Amino acid sequence: MIALDTNVIIRFLVRDDEVQAQAVYARFRQAETARETLFIPLLVLLETIWVLGSAYRKTRSEILSSIEDMKRMPIFVFERDEVVQGLLLEGRRSRADLADILIACSAQNSGCEEGITFDKKASKLAFFRPLRSRPT
Repeated sequence: MIALDTNVIIRFLVRDDEVQAQAVYARFRQAETARETLFIPLLVLLETIWVLGSAYRKTRSEILSSIEDMKRMPIFVFERDEVVQGLLLEGRRSRADLADILIACSAQNSGCEEGITFDKKASKLAFFRPLRSRPT
């Protein structure tokens, strides 16, 4: 199995560089023909969420729809698929940051009962509790 990097997924989703996008589409067609699967690590998914939101100003709904569409494609295998499913479910229910949701889902899937954070937005997720800092 071959792993994909964030920039390959971004070219596929955004087509911001036509030459590279054509190379990606050709490689994906080759994988389809050969019934090959391409691996998407969780870290690549996290970076993809960040890049789509910050650099390309994609909406939350557009980002979640892109991930859902990719999950339907038989050439893609996501690391820890159950974590990605959790992201998609919670991402539609919650207004929390998608990256924070992915982190929470991944940690829960690894057996963590809760997470601690200084991030006020993340602490609105049931998984996280705020870590208070005291002046010394």
